[in-house]
Amino acid sequence: GVQSMMVDLEEPCLVIPNVAIHMNRSANDGVKINPAVDLVPVAGTASVAGNLMRMVAAKAGVSEDDIIGKDLFVYNPQAGVRIGDMICAPRLDDLQCAYGSLRAFLESGADPENSSAIPVCCLFDNEEVGSETKQGARSTFLFDTFSRIFDGLGLDSETARAVTASSFLVSADNAHAIHPNHPEYADAGNAPVLNGGIVIKEHAGQAYISDGVSVALFKRVCELAGVPTQGFANRSDLPSGATLGRIASESFSVNGVDIGLPQLAMHSCYETAGAKDTDYLIEALTCFYKKSFRPDGKGSYTVV
Repeated sequence: GVQSMMVDLEEPCLVIPNVAIHMNRSANDGVKINPAVDLVPVAGTASVAGNLMRMVAAKAGVSEDDIIGKDLFVYNPQAGVRIGDMICAPRLDDLQCAYGSLRAFLESGADPENSSAIPVCCLFDNEEVGSETKQGARSTFLFDTFSRIFDGLGLDSETARAVTASSFLVSADNAHAIHPNHPEYADAGNAPVLNGGIVIKEHAGQAYISDGVSVALFKRVCELAGVPTQGFANRSDLPSGATLGRIASESFSVNGVDIGLPQLAMHSCYETAGAKDTDYLIEALTCFYKKSFRPDGKGSYTVV
């Protein structure tokens, strides 16, 4: 048969060296990165040829000949640091929200057997390459999972649709804080700051799933948790990226809100966020998981 294993070398083994500015005098004028040329990693000189797969095999506890298929991913192993009330680390977008969501899910103590709601924490893969994989937000994974839950509960299709329509989704993906050196990139009236609280995203073009009702409902949850919130909207002349909530809603129609934590240098190899904001997210979502949301069928909700 075939056995799947996950290994992490846990040590630097590859580097992508940049071209020295002496050889590329126009580097500070803006450089277009060619993935086929500029992003090829280097493992060392010719003397260590083949060493990478030997390291992978050794970490897996098998011989190289036993590896018949592989998916290899390069990531920055540099540890994060705290600077004052900021956190600087790789991959804060979106591991910061993934961590906070999971912590809240575990700490809420929600008991689905004695509650009118079933708490769910869903973490998708492959967002930055379009989510069009079997485990991505654009797949049928979420819909299929809930269909199996409904079948297990013995719900007929009509009841299952009603349950779905009365559910509430919080899509958590980091947001852009106003940059102290480039405030011109932020919308003048919607500029979140680090450690200012959870960011609630809105977009007139529906790039986010938030609407007036869902924003008000989530703000109410944050009030109950004693957590501050901030508003965010892109400048109208700067397009925004789609969120997993927006993508998932294409196959799983449910009321929801897009939120995030403010950060600087999104998608760079080393990002910056506020240390307090992670705690804010955990506190707000812990409260969220403990509550049930009962719609009246006319656009209003009761938080129980």
